[in-house]
Amino acid sequence: MSEFVVQRANMVECQLRAGRVTNSSLLDAMGNVAREEFAPIALKPVAYVDEDLAFRGRVLVEPMVFARLVQCAEPGPDDYVLDIGAGLGYSSAVLGRIASAVVALESDAGLAEDARKALAEAGSDNVLVVEGPLEAGCPEEAPFNLIVIQGAVASVPAALLDQLAEGGRLAAVVRSGGGLGRAEVFTKRGGVVSSRTVFDAGTPYVAGFEPRQEFVF
Repeated sequence: MSEFVVQRANMVECQLRAGRVTNSSLLDAMGNVAREEFAPIALKPVAYVDEDLAFRGRVLVEPMVFARLVQCAEPGPDDYVLDIGAGLGYSSAVLGRIASAVVALESDAGLAEDARKALAEAGSDNVLVVEGPLEAGCPEEAPFNLIVIQGAVASVPAALLDQLAEGGRLAAVVRSGGGLGRAEVFTKRGGVVSSRTVFDAGTPYVAGFEPRQEFVF
């Protein structure tokens, strides 16, 4: 048994189950997707540590935070998912094992190409990698039942909420300042979007979603 297989099993038992992740489909997905195959070479040895791994403006979100966020959004087998800031594709591969289909959105052409290769090697044939500005979402593929943002945001752009289907959910860590962020789930019902906070998280910002600096003259 390889070292990574052991680390993956430990992640599921010691991080996810211990962190109140109970969704069996999610546990199965994260127990079978090789996280190290979706990490940059320098980060492969620490792919399963219980912390966020930042690279090239993207975040490989801490396993427990990612799992709890997805679990709170209640993904299902019929869901059509938009994964924003997919990086090298790990989150999309996991979501693809739970949902019907996933659009992995990346603005970095190099990351998008690497993600396509990694996802193909992982057999994630229900994941489509699309290049485009993250804050704009993917309107040509909308509406989505579930949108997940990989990294913290200062606020959720209205353009993304507009791409939710009726009953759709958007899951993200929202950090308006320098402290802890709030994992929130936004839900569209009757055309109106409401949100609820589900837990606190110190997730780093995904590039392009940081707070805007205001200048005082």
